[in-house]
Amino acid sequence: MTIIDNAVYVDGVRSAEPQNLEQTFATLSRHGGMAWIGLYRPTEDEMAAVAAEFGLHSLAVEDAISAHQRPKLERYDDILFTVLRPARYLDESETVEFGELHVFTGKNFVVTVRHAETGGVAQVRRKLERRPDLLCHGPEAVLYALMDQVVDDYVPVVSGLENDIDEIEDQLFSGDSTVSRRIYELAREVIQFQRAIHPLPAMMQLLRRGFEKYEVKSELQHNLRDVEDHVERLISRADSFRDLLQNALTLDGTLTANRQNEASAEQNEQVKKISSWAAIFFAPSFVAGVYGMNFDRMPELQWSFGYPMAIGLMAATAALMYGIFKRKGWL
Repeated sequence: MTIIDNAVYVDGVRSAEPQNLEQTFATLSRHGGMAWIGLYRPTEDEMAAVAAEFGLHSLAVEDAISAHQRPKLERYDDILFTVLRPARYLDESETVEFGELHVFTGKNFVVTVRHAETGGVAQVRRKLERRPDLLCHGPEAVLYALMDQVVDDYVPVVSGLENDIDEIEDQLFSGDSTVSRRIYELAREVIQFQRAIHPLPAMMQLLRRGFEKYEVKSELQHNLRDVEDHVERLISRADSFRDLLQNALTLDGTLTANRQNEASAEQNEQVKKISSWAAIFFAPSFVAGVYGMNFDRMPELQWSFGYPMAIGLMAATAALMYGIFKRKGWL
């Protein structure tokens, strides 16, 4: 079964734990209160049963089943459909894992549909069950608490990303060849995190517009404003991460180009040296080749100073070329 938890709350207290959806609907109709149904990747039939009982809009139900939605808040008459993107930082792999949480809230019910392994919904349920004074305010209290939990879970994510960026700064000057790939991976995670958190202020603003119309309790209003302030701070930090990674990528490109230029310059120096010595040895080889040809009539062959002259010519030519190359800085 995809029903993780199913309970009916009366005056903020857990009063019934129905075994199935039919019992939930029956208990709610007899005793009133608020039903809170927690689903994990529900089937179409299960969502259809919930939708039929609570009058959920078909488009919202379709989104809840298929998932892969961006954070948003939509109102269908008296029912709110909220999409949140929980996240958690995995220390083992130094990566960020994103989930998806859909929340339907009406006058007397909350339906949570999650598409990740995170236990944030269960944690919120336990917290609220210890606060009947807050849970008695109804579905709004649950929705605001869920948003608060999602935002709180973003804090270790931001800290993890910040630590990863600090490590990149150390890698940049160590000549690590994998740093470029790591920068791109981090940039992708930061972009995903921004997509998860940037829509939240607009969503909370829509909720604030309904405070008076839907008679939201002042305590809940204060709680939502506190969450909104927290979100703004996290957004500021996340935006700075993207700038830092862009600067790191630019610096990495500059350092890579400098290393390539240094390698190219060193290679050029080696080519100059090799070419210089090749030219130096070529001159004596040329003289030796000329006098080593099998010709009968060469004036120097019958001359007693022919051999010393050839040796001297080879030595002088090599010395002259060595001096020229040395003066040019090739040697």
